[in-house]
Amino acid sequence: MWVRLGTVAAAVLIAVTGCGSTTSTGGTVGSPPPTANIKPPTAIGPGEGQLNLIAWEGYTDKSWVDQFTATTGCKVRAKYAGSSDEMVSLMKGGGGSQWDMVSASGDADLRLIYGGDVKPMNTALIPDFNNFQTYFKAPAYNTINGIHYGISLQWGPNTLLYSTKKFPNAPTSWNVLYDTANKGLVTVPDNPIQIADAALYLMKTKADLGIKDPYELTQKQFDAAVALLKQQRPLIKKYWATAGDEITLFQNGDVVVGAAWPYQTIQLKAAGAAVADTIPTEGATGWGDTWMLATNATHPNCAYLWTAYVSTPKVQAAQALFFGETPVNTKACAEMEALQAGSCAQYHADAPGSYFNTIKFWKTPIVTCPDGTNTCVPYAQWQTAWTSITA
Repeated sequence: MWVRLGTVAAAVLIAVTGCGSTTSTGGTVGSPPPTANIKPPTAIGPGEGQLNLIAWEGYTDKSWVDQFTATTGCKVRAKYAGSSDEMVSLMKGGGGSQWDMVSASGDADLRLIYGGDVKPMNTALIPDFNNFQTYFKAPAYNTINGIHYGISLQWGPNTLLYSTKKFPNAPTSWNVLYDTANKGLVTVPDNPIQIADAALYLMKTKADLGIKDPYELTQKQFDAAVALLKQQRPLIKKYWATAGDEITLFQNGDVVVGAAWPYQTIQLKAAGAAVADTIPTEGATGWGDTWMLATNATHPNCAYLWTAYVSTPKVQAAQALFFGETPVNTKACAEMEALQAGSCAQYHADAPGSYFNTIKFWKTPIVTCPDGTNTCVPYAQWQTAWTSITA
C-alpha cells in the first residue's frame, strides 16, 4: 500500500532567509539554493540505458514503465520509500552516484532543494509542460526565484472522510475531528505535517492568532496548533500510517470520521462501505508530487526522457486512476474519461484555477515567516512536537 507520510525522526534544520510565497507568478522568492547556478541542459541526449529512481510505491508500475523502456532503452530500477523523510535521507549527497530522481512530495521538496540534493530542470524539454494546470507550473514547493527544481506530477487534497451512517449529512467543518462526542472514533495520519491541518482550522476559527500560512507559524501560532492536537489525542482511535490502515479502521467500524485522501474513499466505496468525503468550509491541505533530478545524477538523459513521458496525457491518466490521484496535465482529463467515465470530475482534474485557492499544498516548514523575519518554527521542531502529541 502506497504511503507518503514523514515519520522518520532525522531531518535537516532549514534556515532560509527572505523566503515567502508569491501570488502573481507562483513559486517562492527566497535566498538562492546551493544548486541555483547549475545550468540545466538545453537538449536531451541519447538515453544512457539505465534510470535509478526513489519513488512512492507503485509509481513505476510496469503498465507504463515497460512502454517507456521499449521506446527509450532506459531500464528503470526503483526503490520504494515509505516516507518523505526516507526520501530525503536517501537523496543526501545529491543522490550520491546511485540515484537519478525522486518523486518527492511538498513536505520534502524544500529540504531537498536547500540541502543541495536536487538541481534545476529545464521545463522547455518537457513538451507537455505547457498543458499543466497553471498552479502546478510553478508551485511554491518546487520553484524558487523562477527556477524549477523539478517537474510537477500528480496531486490530491486531504479530505474529511466520514461514515454516512453516523453523519447522514456531510460535516461542514473540521471541528468533528476535535469534538469530544467522537471520542475514540477518530483517525488522522501519523505525520508531523498534520500540525498544518490544525493550523488551517485555527486560521479560520481563531482569527486573532493571525495565521496566514499553515506551514509558516510563529511560536505562538505553532503552540496553539500543538495544543489543539494534544486535546484531540484522547479522541484518536489510531494514527494511521498507510492508506490501508485507515481503510481497515472504517471497514471494521472502529472509526466514523478521519482525515484521508480520495484513494481511501474510492476503495471503501468499491468495497460497499457507507462512507463519503468532503472538503469542509475551512478548506483543506493537500499534497503535490514532483519528479526531481538528483544533483549527481549519472543518467540525466534517461531522467529527462522519463519526466517527459510521465507528463503525457495517457500516462498521467493511467497513474491518476491507478492511485486515486489527480494529474497536473489538463489534457489528461479526456484520457481519464476514456478509461473510466466520470473520473475527470471525480478527481477534480477539470477544476478551475479558483479551486486551488481552497487548498494549502504541503511545503516544508522553514524558519522564515511571511513578513521575512526568521522567527517561524522549522520542520525539525514539528517532528519533535509530533512525537510528544502522539505519545
